[in-house]
Amino acid sequence: MTKIIEVTVSPAGETKVETKGFAGAECRDASAFIEKAMGNRQSETLTAEYHRQQIQQTNREQV
Repeated sequence: MTKIIEVTVSPAGETKVETKGFAGAECRDASAFIEKAMGNRQSETLTAEYHRQQIQQTNREQV
């Protein structure tokens, strides 16, 4: 799967960073440099891809 970091800037200057194709916390690592350059984060929404990887990792640790 292709990994994409999409940055959207609204006409009002609000920015949104969205990652696609990343698993678990690797999305945060991949987009950290962009978030750092843009300043303080106002909010964060974690996707199903993030949670799916977290669940799989937890299941492996329990076995």
